[in-house]
Amino acid sequence: MRIVVIGAGAAGLMAGVFAAREGAEVRVLDHNEKAGKKIYITGKGRGNVTNNCETDEFLREVPRNPRFLYSALNFFGPKDMMAFMENEGIPVVTQRGRRVFPASEKASDITKALLSALKKAGGRVETGKDVLRVLTGEDGAVKGVMLRSGEEIPADRVIIATGGRSYSATGSTGDGYRMAKETGHRVKEILPSLIPVESPDEWPKKLQGLGLKNVRLTLKDAKGKTLYTELGEMLMTHFGFSGPLILEASCHLPEDMAGCEWVLDLKPGMTEEQVDARLRREMEAGGKKKVRTMMGALLPSSFAEVFPGICGVDGEMECNQVKGAQRAALVAGLKRLKLNVSGRRPIEEAIVTRGGVDVRDIRPQSMESKVVKGLYFAGEVLDVDCHTGGYNLQTAFSTGALAGHSAANE
Repeated sequence: MRIVVIGAGAAGLMAGVFAAREGAEVRVLDHNEKAGKKIYITGKGRGNVTNNCETDEFLREVPRNPRFLYSALNFFGPKDMMAFMENEGIPVVTQRGRRVFPASEKASDITKALLSALKKAGGRVETGKDVLRVLTGEDGAVKGVMLRSGEEIPADRVIIATGGRSYSATGSTGDGYRMAKETGHRVKEILPSLIPVESPDEWPKKLQGLGLKNVRLTLKDAKGKTLYTELGEMLMTHFGFSGPLILEASCHLPEDMAGCEWVLDLKPGMTEEQVDARLRREMEAGGKKKVRTMMGALLPSSFAEVFPGICGVDGEMECNQVKGAQRAALVAGLKRLKLNVSGRRPIEEAIVTRGGVDVRDIRPQSMESKVVKGLYFAGEVLDVDCHTGGYNLQTAFSTGALAGHSAANE
């Protein structure tokens, strides 16, 4: 059985390992100069390899097509991935949020483990091989691939694991979507996911680098339906907003985000009445103190400086001059601060790609195409994306493992 895997990333390397373990002759082709290029930047270089959770917990972190992953996760889940790393001599540790990292906290160790396992199984990686298209025979089944150089490589099975469009500097060109379309598959619109957002307002830019902890972000669509609400951390940037809450909320944005409402609760542990009472006490104690100075009792000092202005209140005003309407405006800002969001950052900055090969064209029990016999898909090229925390990388490993195993056996 000759199997060609297109793409030597997380999904492709794992597909190669599982296919080779079944005795197949495996060639993993990649147009980059080295394998696992995108793996090196996962978990900010620390390698968030998976999330130490059960299948039902995992699926709750998948905004789109979670049920499609059920078979893949049952075949090769987070516990299996942790054991895989340990078996390759790379110990792992579970940290905050059940995130699993190599004990070395080096993402390169994930690639080392995959390449070691592939070599032991008898598969090989060939870099600098730029696949142009998948070749099919007269019967419509796979017969190999063609490189851009014109060279044809025969194969009984082909696995497309080319990744998405995010982080194009790592070689994510979107070629897999083109190959899928050329072979008759439907491809959902490609959008950035886990992406920061831009704001036309000046105040976030003035606060660049400021992190807010224990705040609640709520995202609603144009009709007022709540798409996402969560407690966590966010970050002010030179273009707008980022940080875990913003990235996760971006997964739930509609394709057309016009009219969406972003609301920040800066004091989620208090009711509006409690916030009002606290403000009243601070103002009474403040006397001639300026409002922007007094707000430092409730917010980080740099945020306190600009916060009254955001709420339409003069920060230079003395506390003893503040009227009820102005205090109400500050309370509303603390509990229901509307973030002015104008758009997503470019897809090149996205952690993962949203959209891709329509899962209705793929058999979830095997990752084989329903359209072309002998063609399989794995990883980010599929229309499945997850929240942060190791879920996306595990999705690549799970679908890759199942695709490789299935391709070698079916």
